[in-house]
Amino acid sequence: MLSWLPQRPVRFPPVSRALRDPEGLLAAGGELTPEWLLAAYRRGIFPWYSDDQPILWWCPNPRMVLFLDELRVSRSLAKRLRNADFTVTYNREFSRVVEACAAPRQGQPGTWITAEMHAAYVALYRLGHARSVEVWHQDELVGGLYGVAMGSVFFGESMFSRASDASKVALVHLVRTMRAGGGRLIDCQMHTQHLARLGARDIARTEFINYLESCLATPEATESQHPLPCWALPDDPACVETLTALT
Repeated sequence: MLSWLPQRPVRFPPVSRALRDPEGLLAAGGELTPEWLLAAYRRGIFPWYSDDQPILWWCPNPRMVLFLDELRVSRSLAKRLRNADFTVTYNREFSRVVEACAAPRQGQPGTWITAEMHAAYVALYRLGHARSVEVWHQDELVGGLYGVAMGSVFFGESMFSRASDASKVALVHLVRTMRAGGGRLIDCQMHTQHLARLGARDIARTEFINYLESCLATPEATESQHPLPCWALPDDPACVETLTALT
C-alpha cells in the first residue's frame, strides 16, 4: 500500500516498502522544502512527478549508479574533450541549467521538472546543497547537469545537451572533479541506455543503500560551507588538468 505523508513530521517509510508496480514508488505527499529533500536523499529517496500529480517519492530496485572508476570515455568523446572549443564551469548558472533540463525534448510530451521542482532545487543550491556543471561554446550555454551533493556522493538529477556530446563533457568533468577531491559515487537513479554506455550500471537497492551509508559517513572538511568542500574546482591545483586517466 502506498504511504501518504503529512507535511509534518518529516518522516519516510522504510525503502523496503516501495512498490513493485510502479517499480520503486514509495510514498506521496510531504513537501518539497530543503528539509524534506535532504531527508529523502540521505535515505536514497528522490521526488519525481508531473504537474497533475501529488509529490511522489521513489527508491527503485535496481538502482543505476556510476562508480567513478568505471566511467567509459570512447575515443570519439576523448577526441572531443581534447579538441572541442568547450569551456566548463561549476555552479555559475545553476538556475539556467535546471531550466534547460526542463525544456521539452524530442519524443517527450512534457517534463517532470515542474516550476515547483525548479524552485525547490534552486533553494537547495542557495543553501549550498546542490551543484551544477555548465558547458559553454564561446558565450553560449550548450550543455550541463545538476544534482545534489552530500558526503562523497553526487545525486544526479538531470542533464541536457544543445551541442554534440556536451552533456557527456559535463559528466566527464564532474567525474574528474570528484576523483580529485575524494568523491566516490554518482547516483543516476533510473536506468537509461545513454548512461549505461558511459559505464553506469544497475545494482540492487540494498547494495545501493549500503554504498550510500558509507559515502555519507565520509568525513567532511570544515573550512568550507559546501557539503562537498573536498571537491576540487577547476582552478584548484588538486584538480588534475590531464584527461589521460579518463581515456
